[in-house]
Amino acid sequence: MDTKRLIIFIVLSFGILFGWQTWMEKNNPQPKLASAVATASGVSTASGVAAAPVPAGTLAKGQVITVETDLLRAEINTVGGDIRYLELLKIGATDDPKKPFVLLQDRGQHTYVAQSGLKGDGLPDHTAVFTAAQTSYKLAEGQDAVDVKLEYTGQNGVKTTKVLTFKRGSYLVNVSQQVTNSTDKPLAATGYYRLIRDGKVENPGMFGTHTYTGPAVYTEAGKFQKNDFSAIAKGEEKYVKTSKDGWVAMVQHYFVSAWLLNPIGQQSVCAPNDCRFELGKIANSDNLFYAGTLVDLPQIAPGASQSKAMSLYLGPQETKILDATAVGLDLAKDYGMFAIFSKPLFWLLDKIHAVVGNWGWAIVIVTLLIKAAFYPLSNASYRSMAKMRKLTPRMEALKERFGDDKMKFQQAVMEMYKTEKVNPLGGCLPILIQIPVFIAFYWMLIAAVEMRQAPWAFWITDLSVKDPYYILPVIYAVSMYVQQLLSPPPPDPMQAKMMKMMPVVFSVFFLFFPSGLVLYWVVNNLVSIAQQWWITHRIEQEDKKAAA
Repeated sequence: MDTKRLIIFIVLSFGILFGWQTWMEKNNPQPKLASAVATASGVSTASGVAAAPVPAGTLAKGQVITVETDLLRAEINTVGGDIRYLELLKIGATDDPKKPFVLLQDRGQHTYVAQSGLKGDGLPDHTAVFTAAQTSYKLAEGQDAVDVKLEYTGQNGVKTTKVLTFKRGSYLVNVSQQVTNSTDKPLAATGYYRLIRDGKVENPGMFGTHTYTGPAVYTEAGKFQKNDFSAIAKGEEKYVKTSKDGWVAMVQHYFVSAWLLNPIGQQSVCAPNDCRFELGKIANSDNLFYAGTLVDLPQIAPGASQSKAMSLYLGPQETKILDATAVGLDLAKDYGMFAIFSKPLFWLLDKIHAVVGNWGWAIVIVTLLIKAAFYPLSNASYRSMAKMRKLTPRMEALKERFGDDKMKFQQAVMEMYKTEKVNPLGGCLPILIQIPVFIAFYWMLIAAVEMRQAPWAFWITDLSVKDPYYILPVIYAVSMYVQQLLSPPPPDPMQAKMMKMMPVVFSVFFLFFPSGLVLYWVVNNLVSIAQQWWITHRIEQEDKKAAA
């Protein structure tokens, strides 16, 4: 492979990386955005959950109940007992790290709420008005959990109690619905739990790339199944409809909310029957979607009570937390099409971070380990490049000898390579191997909430965003230029000019890359320069000894 083909390969690699998502967006457009307002007017017929008539585009408002723990600050509305607002107190907002990140909201930029209700004669759905003993709850010192108790009594005397339990040190909210049958007939009841979100999608990536935003369903049978808003709007969603295990979620960049059928360490809420998953579009709305599950309660005899409790995860996509919460929940962390490389890289990075305590230094160490792992291959490649560099004067002589006869020139060059036992492909191998690692690092850093607002040192205060002063991209450009000086120059003048432009071209890309990714590549280049210089120096010493 000559230099010209190498350049083409690199350009095509970046084209594949940055062009794929652009093509997907163009061929699978998101539904037209409407104003971010919620609705309580019901859902499409697939849901089977009827609601009282409320004007489309509004969300009925009742009394607001506030809850605060060490990790969460929530607002619950007495209409339906919805969680309509949620702040993550330990996680900074995107535009101001000093403020808490807002996940759920019924006002502002998004509509994103968690609803629950019951189907059955005289039972409260998400439009029913509950009563509460108090309007404010706060987890006290030494207290492990706080319960928010809501009550509703239907016209037939059936009493329903909904309890939302918030625990210390946890992003899980337990939602229990208990029905007491005060009638003289058996009562059938079905609980439903859903997440409602508008279809607005942010784009955290560059050049058309972005992580997934939208509904997702996981079951042991169907595994992880994404259905974006555009597919749901067209009625083309595909997922496992019934299951005794799994979860249903709304996924966005860095965060996820999910109703869990069987959290780690707990029995499934679906026994003895299967639960039913449902995705759809809210009726009478232009841009509101739901993802939820339906759970049947055992038949309730007269005078008896039955209850079901569902777990709701509302938090960041931290791998350790997701792994400890539910099977498969870590799949909500979108590594894109390069997950096969990104996951092992993050595993290694996480292990090193546990020792050094800094994600930036963990990236440096992972880079050094990768370079050490590929040292035998790099050694062979750089030796090949050093030998080719020695052949440069002879190559120039051949060029003058054959002039414009490129065919004879190429034949003579290949004969020279054969005689001198030089492999022209050898110098390309380090770059070829680094490309999938580079792309995997890119997706890992985009997906990893652990990198969000994580400082390294000096001026780098957030490894997930670009270098604010563009210092790392400049260092990268210089290091790439030095690498070119150590490499054999291309025989073709046009190729030589293109190679001189490569540091500038790539540095323009790197101006917008996450600083953690640029840090990886800078360290990689510096180590490569040291390796290449050392190997070239050894070959020169070997030649001197051979000549002596």
